[in-house]
Amino acid sequence: MKPRAKPRFLIVFLKEFRETLRDKRSLGVLALFTLMYPIMLGYILNQQIDRATRPEREGIKLAVIGGAQAPTLMSQLKQKNIEVEETAALDEPAIGELLRSRKVAAVLRLPEKFAADYQAMRPARIELWYDTAADQDGRRDIEDVLRAYESNIASARLLAHGVSPATMSPVDLQRYDTGSNAARSAGVIGGILGFLFFPAFVCGLSAAVDSTAGERERRSLEVLMAQPAAAWELVTGKWLAAALIAIVGITLELMLAHAILSWLPLEEIGMSWRVTWGALLLVCLASVPLSLFAAGLQIAVAMNAKSFKEAQSVLTFVMLIPMIPGLAVSMLDLKTATWMYVVPMLSNQTLLRETAKVGELGMLPFVLTFACSSVAALAAVAFASWRMKSERYVLAV
Repeated sequence: MKPRAKPRFLIVFLKEFRETLRDKRSLGVLALFTLMYPIMLGYILNQQIDRATRPEREGIKLAVIGGAQAPTLMSQLKQKNIEVEETAALDEPAIGELLRSRKVAAVLRLPEKFAADYQAMRPARIELWYDTAADQDGRRDIEDVLRAYESNIASARLLAHGVSPATMSPVDLQRYDTGSNAARSAGVIGGILGFLFFPAFVCGLSAAVDSTAGERERRSLEVLMAQPAAAWELVTGKWLAAALIAIVGITLELMLAHAILSWLPLEEIGMSWRVTWGALLLVCLASVPLSLFAAGLQIAVAMNAKSFKEAQSVLTFVMLIPMIPGLAVSMLDLKTATWMYVVPMLSNQTLLRETAKVGELGMLPFVLTFACSSVAALAAVAFASWRMKSERYVLAV
């Protein structure tokens, strides 16, 4: 009994996949995009946690000109761990040079007539000089002290005239946030996590272009088409090889991001990450068709390019198109709706964000996310198979 022959598309797939594994460029892109986004996300959040949990802010250095006219203000600044350095009079260029040197966080200048205006109960001007390119946290602390100082003076003057300071606050607004940590974090983290799906269009790009436009440019495609295989079998094999690279990359990336977010103490900054490994695996499964769609789209577009460089140039713009719906939803601040689960790329972003926010979504969002990219992937492969039958494509005419 003769052994059963392998399907022809599987033979093409194994051939293309082995060639992809020998391509260091493709593997380098896979490693880069698998590690870059999760590590960058973890670093940003870790910096926020570090600033929030720091037991005491490092001393803020403030240069003060004419501080002797406001001893109470100087005392309040020192109480807030702001180091006051009395400085001689400086002109504007000298103040700018001092700020650019990063020796002080800001410069506080009190004009010579500050004391006279204060005594006459006229608005006493205080100048705060700062560099927006420097540390913003130090400037905000200084401004908080200045606002408190102004409020204390206003209250004291009202009392001196027999008016209660409460007269200036007729409404006492109390704020209560009922949103959970998971819901708050989904809005912040969810916007960043949306970019985790972008590598689906990057990891398999090199393999898709090389197996179509690259092979045609090297004239090796003619030899392959001379074999007893249908056009759809050739396209399917190339499609699966490029898609597998993207599937591996995006799955590893999501798992690494999940591990980092689960490890970080997000509760310190009023956030949380409660996605379970089971929910994450469902998200990874629902993202498989996205990689299939990306590979099918890239192959279909690259087949119409006359050279490897032309295919890369065209696909650089094409793979930005799936990101447009996600950016539009973010800019318009639209609420989550069912139609978002039927738009490739946007559906995956919405699915992950809502999973982080709600936890249990039911199966409908996962099914819609899986189906919408699957249909788009099959349509792209069908078009590429039809295009492969054309002699004009093979001969590049």
